[in-house]
Amino acid sequence: MTDYRHDLLFGTFITPTAQPATHAVELAVVADRAGLDLVMFQDHPYQPKFLDTWTLLSYVAARTERVHLSGNVLNLPLRPPSVLARSAASLDLLSGGRFELGIGAGGFWDAIEAMGGRRLTPGQAVDALDEAIQVIRQIWAAGQPGGVHVNGEYYQVDGAKRGPAPAHDIGIWLGAYKPKMLKLTGRAADGWLPSLSYLQGGPDDLTEGNKHIDEAALSAGRTPSDVRRLLNLSGRFSQSSRGLLDGPPDQWAEELAGLALDHGVSAFILMGDEPAAIELFAAEVAPATRELVAAERGDAAHTGT
Repeated sequence: MTDYRHDLLFGTFITPTAQPATHAVELAVVADRAGLDLVMFQDHPYQPKFLDTWTLLSYVAARTERVHLSGNVLNLPLRPPSVLARSAASLDLLSGGRFELGIGAGGFWDAIEAMGGRRLTPGQAVDALDEAIQVIRQIWAAGQPGGVHVNGEYYQVDGAKRGPAPAHDIGIWLGAYKPKMLKLTGRAADGWLPSLSYLQGGPDDLTEGNKHIDEAALSAGRTPSDVRRLLNLSGRFSQSSRGLLDGPPDQWAEELAGLALDHGVSAFILMGDEPAAIELFAAEVAPATRELVAAERGDAAHTGT
């Protein structure tokens, strides 16, 4: 069993469809009112059928009251890290500390290049993300003396002024699958954000991913619990069980509790755009999962980022 004992979070992963323009916003409001902890949007700036994710996040922040917001994950190759850092801090300040930074190294390179981005190999993309995290953290460190200095191969920042400081410690959550990216997550990030549907071995692949992250964290002088484990989920609610995450809410709760206690997952993000599913996830699955995990841990269920 691997339980990092983080507070459990529950969220939704909404498609940022451009038509109808307010559909994604309305779903975010549903999630906020239902009591979920997170609302997240994918980020593909080259996709004309989607709203720009950063613009959407800002608009949703103004339409919601308590839910935290994040990209899942933001496209670094088309979002310069120095500007991204200030944008993130600004939205965190404006929203009262409700922004988290989910970020990825990039993957659809033909589309990225068509938009003016630089084509990178997978290894180069991870190195670029490593440099970007350094830039972002330095800009957020508004109380440190001097300017920001990162002389990287992909990003050069020489003397940029620091700040503004975010309203809270923004989590940097990486979408990661391969060993090099997982090691970067353990060394430099605050969270691991994969999708269960992309794990070819299913939940068992989380064990290997956790191993890479934990080893890298320890080598960097951190603890494995410094890295939250999040997971994007797809499934179906039905009256009878037909498989993993395909059944009634009590089955979902038991399976999510198992993912928390056995694989250390502490944030469950429901992929889909159905208001009824979002409300059911919040009203029945989330509290039941928290109760199961709290009972196994022997402590009181609690929430928070």
